[in-house]
Amino acid sequence: MKRLSRGPFVAFLVVAWIAAVLVGLAVGGTPLAPREVLAALAGSGDDTTRGIVLSLRLPRVALGALVGGVLAVAGAALQALVRNPLADPYLLGLSGGSGLGAVLAIVVGVESAWALPGAAFAGALAAIVIVYRLAIVGGGALDSRILLLAGVVVGAFAGALVSGVLAVAESTGARSAMLWLMGGLGGVGWAGVAALAVYAAPALAVIAREARSLDLLALGEEPAGHLGADVARTKRRVYLAASLLTAAAVAASGLIGFVGLAVPHAVRMLRGHDHRGLLPSAFVLGGAFLMVADAGARGMFAPLELPVGVLTALVGVPLFAVLLRRSGRKAAA
Repeated sequence: MKRLSRGPFVAFLVVAWIAAVLVGLAVGGTPLAPREVLAALAGSGDDTTRGIVLSLRLPRVALGALVGGVLAVAGAALQALVRNPLADPYLLGLSGGSGLGAVLAIVVGVESAWALPGAAFAGALAAIVIVYRLAIVGGGALDSRILLLAGVVVGAFAGALVSGVLAVAESTGARSAMLWLMGGLGGVGWAGVAALAVYAAPALAVIAREARSLDLLALGEEPAGHLGADVARTKRRVYLAASLLTAAAVAASGLIGFVGLAVPHAVRMLRGHDHRGLLPSAFVLGGAFLMVADAGARGMFAPLELPVGVLTALVGVPLFAVLLRRSGRKAAA
């Protein structure tokens, strides 16, 4: 695919993001025309339409923009760190660990918009520790193949623990946790958007500062060290920041997979591998992707609503299969 130059690519991102916002505000149980959405945003129009747009859909669209953006940035950073295009928070066990921490918090009654990300972050940190320990036992913490396998194992283990917790939990807590696990952007409100922004902002800043080091790591750890990158520090900071991003996103929206896998690859195909441009572009495109996916989840079978993770998986799973096939061909060559 021919890559876009900077100007057309930026224009594409802006148009895609604005279109995604309008689609997210227009689609739902009560479909709205674009002019009705714009009138509500401007403060005119009838009270019912303004209530739907400003009170119900706008917080949801804002949450989708943030969740999709942080998952895409986390995926891009992890792929660079382990030098493997198949890496993302879901496959490296971070989402599973975050989900376990959040489910435990929900079951015991801690469902605050501010406390839930803390529990999810603790679960993500535990997942990181276990993944690294398994990778070391397997013969090398730096082997991306072993890291991926360890992540799959940890994710499966976390899933088994979640099932066990739900089996013994009282019915109300188990139902709340099950609904949350299905993934979705509804019912969070502006408090959830603010909590996600506060938790994610420092981690996004850390990863943005490591953009040059991530470019150097693409050459290999030894060449990166010779060119001035502090490899150990970069790995530590990026993994911690990616786990905080994942934890905050999972706590806000449940388990939504494959955003961190699909979006960074789309940006690389359209623009290139330079992380100083890749990371902000992935944030914008990831938000647009999740806003559109959420609109589809609300609109396909309205008034019924699909879990948004179903639609992201419909894109992510085929892409994962294509990437796996390409990786196999490169290894054989």
